[in-house]
Formats: sequence, C-alpha cells, structure tokens
Amino acid sequence: MNPSKFIDEYNLLIVNYNSFVKWPSFNDDTNTLTNEVFTMTTLLHIDASVRSAKNANPNHDSISKNIAKQFVNHLQQNNAIAEYIYRDVGINPPSFINQSWIAAVFTPANKLTLEQKEVLAESDELINELVKADTIVISTPMYNYGMPAQLKAWFDQIVRINKTFDFDLQRGDFPLQPLLTGKRLLVITSTGEFGFEAGGIRESMSHLVPHIKTLSKYLGVQHIDEIACEYQEFNDQRHQRSLTNAYAKAEQLALRYAN
Repeated sequence: MNPSKFIDEYNLLIVNYNSFVKWPSFNDDTNTLTNEVFTMTTLLHIDASVRSAKNANPNHDSISKNIAKQFVNHLQQNNAIAEYIYRDVGINPPSFINQSWIAAVFTPANKLTLEQKEVLAESDELINELVKADTIVISTPMYNYGMPAQLKAWFDQIVRINKTFDFDLQRGDFPLQPLLTGKRLLVITSTGEFGFEAGGIRESMSHLVPHIKTLSKYLGVQHIDEIACEYQEFNDQRHQRSLTNAYAKAEQLALRYAN
C-alpha cells in the first residue's frame, strides 16, 4: 500500500497562511489603539456526511457541511487560520481497521516489517494531521442515532496505542492515558428529530455527541463547543429556526475563536 495514495484518495487540502497577524486593539487605560499579536490556529476540519455540500437538488445539500463551511469561512475572513487541513471522510472514507492493522499496532516500532509499516501508513498520516492541529472541527449528521461508519473509521485509525494514548496497568482500573492535550473541538451536528441534548426528550437515544465527547480526550481535546441543527425530517418552522440559529452560532463562535 503506497502512503502517497492516501493523499489523492482522501482529497487532503492544506492551505498555508502566515503564522501570526497583528490586530488593532483598544487600550482602556490609555485610550489608544495598539497592535496586539494573536497566534493563528492550525485547523483540522473533518466532514462526515455522505452528502455533498451542494447538489443539483438543494434539498439534498448537507446541512452539517454547510454550517461547518460558514464557520471556516468566517475564521478565514478574520485571518485566524495559519494552516487548514481538510478531510471529507463521508465522501472519501478511511479504511476500516482489520486483524493485520491490530497486529501491526501492537508490534514494537523497531520490529515492524515493511508490510506492517504500509498497513499503518494511513493511520500515521491521519495522526500527524491531528497532532499538528490546535483546533478541530467535526461536522456530522446523525445516522441511526449514532455517528456515520466513515467517521467511526476515522476515530479507529487515530485512537491508537503509543500514538494518541498509552496503557499502564500500574494506573489500576484506568490504565489508558491520553498523550495529546491543549486542543479545542467544535462539533457540528444535524439531526432529523430533536431533543437529543442533556435533559431533552431523546437524550437517552443520542449516541452521536456523547460518543464523540468520550473519544475526544484521545484527540487531546480540553474544550468542546457544539452547534446543533434539528427537526430536519419535520421540515417546518422549527427546523428553519434551528437552522438559522446554527448559522448564527457558527459566526459567533468563529469570532470568539479568532480572538
């Protein structure tokens, strides 16, 4: 398996910007404008819907992808992205792990065969993208009350022993420990029904955001924001209101992330 093949297959898009930008800032003490330097973010953007953002029939447009696109566009307008890494795992899914993958993962690095290194090449590429990122955006629909299989495949490729977590029985009943830290995550979801939030009427049926939150610690995530668009199957005023609110929140969060 050729590692370079993955770049073509997964439509990897990396856009480089300057690493820092100077913004005018008002000093309340001196009543003057000053230039303040903000560090720009490396953004890893994962789209998981099997639908495209734009289709011949607008009713088939991916809601989650379009909300995420608006968030990213606002960040770019504020010059807040130093490097942009994009993967559409819904359209170009990662490989499912298999027995050979598991065997390679548990083989010491200095004993890996060439064949095993090729098996892990895709995982290595995905993990390298994660490690570089300061901010992660995951946009995903809810499929059968959980995450799409393609998104689960991405998580399976990157939640990997001695790469994103280690294992030590000396820790007792909690032997796994994340190896990454300091990242923030924005989860953007679209659902046909509603009430999946904490305290909602379908809270116990949601296996999407709770699952992502559980796995997020192995991404190095320390802060999570959420945007949810609901009621799609009802296609009524509640859905339109939810969609409008989701776009507005995307813009608000982009402004916060930019500063």
